[in-house]
Amino acid sequence: MTQRRAVAVLLLGLLLLTGGTLSACGSEDQGGNTDPDLVDSVEVPNNGVCRTLTPDDVAQPANATKAVDCTMEHTAETFVTGGLPAEYDDVEYDDPDLGNFAYRTCSKAFAKFVGADESLVLRTTISWAWFRPSEKAWKKGARWYRCDVVGGNSSSPDYRPLPETAKGMLSGRPKDSWLSCARGASVAEGAKVPCSAKHDWRAVTTVKLGKPDDKYPGDRVMESRTRSFCAQSVKAWLNYPAEFEYGFTFFHKPEWDAGIRRSVCWARTAK
Repeated sequence: MTQRRAVAVLLLGLLLLTGGTLSACGSEDQGGNTDPDLVDSVEVPNNGVCRTLTPDDVAQPANATKAVDCTMEHTAETFVTGGLPAEYDDVEYDDPDLGNFAYRTCSKAFAKFVGADESLVLRTTISWAWFRPSEKAWKKGARWYRCDVVGGNSSSPDYRPLPETAKGMLSGRPKDSWLSCARGASVAEGAKVPCSAKHDWRAVTTVKLGKPDDKYPGDRVMESRTRSFCAQSVKAWLNYPAEFEYGFTFFHKPEWDAGIRRSVCWARTAK
């Protein structure tokens, strides 16, 4: 049996605590795409709203982009909004705990909204972003969050248009255009592409490596367990061939602390 093992430490879109955890500024400048009524708004945003967002928009903590009719082309859809719990009334604008709250809240609601289980969430090309009030609105006492489905992930140079609604779009058998594949000699070095495009690797399964209360076991243990479990999982997915190639993606302590307990297994296949 020959096996190729590729380690790719890739943050698959959803796993980034988006919506400004990478930036401390509170800019809502979307240029000509800004809705002046939303700039520095203290009101909880409306749910079910569609927008045309870009990766640059998602990199900001706040967003005042104009809404578009969901029957028109759009790259984002708001799927949950609400007020922040009282424990965040006095925290700083860029407090890391806000990102942890957003991950717990948005990720759970995201999976339910698009119709995905824990495994599929890590193997799709769509993800979610979250936004908070602007810094000016925050100083006025605004404490809300907004979670949006976006048509791409952290490796996407731009976002693709979503269906009229993303609700249930991953239910049943999702389209290959929304599943994660890679093109190249290895998963680690290959370009990440939707499975509807030409590819050499497909993210086929995930393996669970811990319980919610478990402490992070360390990188070496994570890699060893992932390698072993993915070898078995991919072999089963390929219907137990005599020879096969596989790769895997495992995550590190920051993702573990955010609640990720799975690694992603990739099969060498053009199908």
